[in-house]
Amino acid sequence: MYKIAVMGDRDSIYGFAAVGLEPFPITNEDEARAKLRELADGNYAVIYITEALAAKLEKEIEYFSERRLPAIILIPGVSGNTGKGLQAVKRSVEQAVGSDIIFGND
Repeated sequence: MYKIAVMGDRDSIYGFAAVGLEPFPITNEDEARAKLRELADGNYAVIYITEALAAKLEKEIEYFSERRLPAIILIPGVSGNTGKGLQAVKRSVEQAVGSDIIFGND
């Protein structure tokens, strides 16, 4: 059975355990890279990553976006919303349907 993980700073992710997700508090970039690889190669179908952490892992996230699993989804952290998560969803929709159905063509 597949699992769902959430990565980011402790303050942003500690509440996710209450809804059954496995939180992985990350304190540095090297640790984040190693943990993302470990989770992606493990039994995780979805990995939520805070936008702030994802900004440091852009190459790794791009690499895994070419794979069927895991789905890597950006979420805002306690520091706020940077808009990166919404941009990623928009890009995925454009890839899937061939146009921007969420916001119209810019």
